[in-house]
Amino acid sequence: MFQSFEASTSPDQGPPRLAALRQAMAAEGLDGFLVPRADAHQGEYVAPCDEKLAWLTGFTGSAGFCAVLKDIAGVFVDGRYRVQVRAQVADEFTPVNWPETKAGPWLAEHLPAGGRLGFDPWLHTAGEIETLRTALERSGVELVPSRNLVDAIWEDRPAPPQGRATVFPETVAGRSHGDKRAAMAEVLKGAGQTTAVLTLPDSVCWLLNIRGADLPKIPVVQCFALLGDDGAVSVFADPAKFEGLEDHLGAEVRIFPVAAFEGALSTLGGPVRVDKATAPLAVSRILEEAGVAIAWDADPCILAKARKTPAEIAATREAHLRDGAAMCAFLHWLDQQGEEIAERGKRVTETEVVRALEGFRRATNALKDISFDTIAGSGPNAAIVHYRVTTGTDRALQAGELMLVDSGGQYEDGTTDITRTIAIGQPTDEHRACYTRVLQGMIAVSRARWPKGLAGRDLDALARFPLWTAGLDYDHGTGHGVGVYLSVHEGPQRISRISDVPLEPGMILSNEPGYYREGAFGIRIENLVAVEEAAPIEGGDDRAMLAFRTLTFAPLDRRLIDTALLSPQERAWIDGYHAEVAERLKDRVGAEVRDWLLRATAPI
Repeated sequence: MFQSFEASTSPDQGPPRLAALRQAMAAEGLDGFLVPRADAHQGEYVAPCDEKLAWLTGFTGSAGFCAVLKDIAGVFVDGRYRVQVRAQVADEFTPVNWPETKAGPWLAEHLPAGGRLGFDPWLHTAGEIETLRTALERSGVELVPSRNLVDAIWEDRPAPPQGRATVFPETVAGRSHGDKRAAMAEVLKGAGQTTAVLTLPDSVCWLLNIRGADLPKIPVVQCFALLGDDGAVSVFADPAKFEGLEDHLGAEVRIFPVAAFEGALSTLGGPVRVDKATAPLAVSRILEEAGVAIAWDADPCILAKARKTPAEIAATREAHLRDGAAMCAFLHWLDQQGEEIAERGKRVTETEVVRALEGFRRATNALKDISFDTIAGSGPNAAIVHYRVTTGTDRALQAGELMLVDSGGQYEDGTTDITRTIAIGQPTDEHRACYTRVLQGMIAVSRARWPKGLAGRDLDALARFPLWTAGLDYDHGTGHGVGVYLSVHEGPQRISRISDVPLEPGMILSNEPGYYREGAFGIRIENLVAVEEAAPIEGGDDRAMLAFRTLTFAPLDRRLIDTALLSPQERAWIDGYHAEVAERLKDRVGAEVRDWLLRATAPI
């Protein structure tokens, strides 16, 4: 199994660790210390040795931070984790709704005038600290760069990861790494910059057409890199990770120990491109101390990586069809279990659901890993947006409840992410009404056409409008970017109220509205979509427009659709989607699953 069901934290571990951290703060003369989720690479996913936030607080979500003060420890989490955090942290920690409550005002309120707030400059970006410093300007609170005090008290900290790098096929990438390096060098020359500092592992992996094994579920090599305006790249990581890749990398890519990174920064000639939003503050501090001119500018790889090549789109479509066939086999199995649960009281648990789904994906003989821990929540557990089942939370599926399964696979030709909500037995009218409104939002995004230049924030309301008309909403973004055998959460593209990055052809995003009723049920429906040029409409303006092409193919639960709520266009979309699902997958599944598939995709 790629997924474990053991709980990695326990609320009772937090209080003694919090007390030890406060002792370390006192010894350093600090009134507070910030503990973020991020590591030095500022990615969403971190290695076990960098799970500082989880180790201290017990909270295991993928976003958030803790502000530890002398008499309060605030755990800041967004809408995805507000149910989860209350179950994972002890009473000594105070959950804080973020970003509604900003760190600056909260700290200014709870710290004394003249208080000293410590932070590790390797774990916070320059932009983050700049924003915080501005917010605290009138409070008299001093921000103090510090050694990491959590590391100082973490006695059984795991060792850093030592995964080996592998070659990512050029046939899938669609471009050689020499071509990518040359293109990025031209970006630097055009901006008058000599070097770009790359701190995001997925940027380096994309640039060099490599993948790694340093993080669970995300095939990256943890490393830093310097990209020169001549296209040469210096990579800073354990050289053992790159053994055997000499021919692939060539003479223009050199590998150095990670300990050499700081010294290399100090010897650069400026201006050096540093991304204020992703590079740790420590990078710019080293450059400034060495007198190297800094050019604040975006990581040049981020947007280029988001614009998938035709080869990447073709490869990921194949990965989704393979994954869709596995999902059909799983949904057929789950339907059978649901019938036995409703008719004979059979006991099927959430962990059994996770095991079964991974088994169907493994049967493809192409699965490298799952793309994240499968979210398999039944009944009230489905209302926990990023629920992860453990042996302690595992529950049996019950007739009359909903089952939410959010999962994905990592294949060499693509990364998948799909969510389906399934009725176990007979759904209620409320289930059907809420599900249908979520589905209407997903359809609205799927059918969207928009003028070039618009961003994800301009489309987000399309997914919410059917829910809003019923007085409902959800507390997460509508969609995130997705890589190709890279991170299942990829920037800068998003469908979100706060996303101002224009959508461009080749970008892959999720389309996943939802609705959650705490203690009762949760609903989410998710397909991945790719941005493409929209076909012209006869009689329309001569205006360049974009649209989405759906990548994900798997049946929706027709039992949960209230057809009375649907417009003719929505009915047509569902029937058209299901017809395409059946056509694309019927020859990829066995006879029994094929019969089920044809029934599951029949017109509504």
